[in-house]
Amino acid sequence: MNLQHQRIEELCHSLNLMQIAENYLDIAQSSSKEDSSYTDFLESILKTELLARQHRSKSILTKMAGFPAIKTLDDFDYDFATGIKHKVLEGLRSLSFVERQENIILLGPSGVGKTHIAIALGYAATQCGIKTKFTTAADLMLILNAGLNQGNLDSIFKRVILPYKLLIIDEFGYLPLKPEQANLLFQVIAKRYEKGSIILTSNLPFGQWHNSLAQDSALTAAILDRLLHHSTILNIKGDSFRLKDKKKTGLVPIEIINKQEDNFMT
Repeated sequence: MNLQHQRIEELCHSLNLMQIAENYLDIAQSSSKEDSSYTDFLESILKTELLARQHRSKSILTKMAGFPAIKTLDDFDYDFATGIKHKVLEGLRSLSFVERQENIILLGPSGVGKTHIAIALGYAATQCGIKTKFTTAADLMLILNAGLNQGNLDSIFKRVILPYKLLIIDEFGYLPLKPEQANLLFQVIAKRYEKGSIILTSNLPFGQWHNSLAQDSALTAAILDRLLHHSTILNIKGDSFRLKDKKKTGLVPIEIINKQEDNFMT
């Protein structure tokens, strides 16, 4: 390496232009062969740096989101799940609901693809540079309870709830909340109302939410009022994706699956 190349790399590192430092020689040689102008060369190396930074940013946002797996809407089986229109999901793919601080509520029995859709929309958001956080309702309660018990609940809200433009709360309704937990969930909904979007999945129809909110009808009404004011509701029906193959082979009795659907409808 000659002294000029060494100086260029040192300048790039000082300016945090790591991709330019790694690639400028190759781009310079290519530009020379193609007889490109200086401005074309400059544009090429700047594009290289920008694309690398965008890729790095997407990777960081995806990791910070905490998805249990990566899902996309392209992978979703529209034929298997009913009660959901392809056009509606394609409309949500634009993520305009995030810019409008609106919510998405995904309802349906276990295994019909609610979490898949929630993750897919969240992953799409990270790829567009939107700060996103995925959590289950149970994990969210553990974090908030710890903050409440340690006297730093406000700090938890500032770090965990408020910074994200999109908050995904998965599996609400699988475990009933105690009165103090139901109040904490209300605080989450209230603090994000018209300030940030929520995607929430639940196995319970709205008429049964009070059962998971300490039988507090007033609190349930307050949560639903804020959550549904600006929202899109997707009510998904169908057999469980996870049980469909076992159902075909007879490993899971059809009565179990039918009972699951009946429980959601009542």
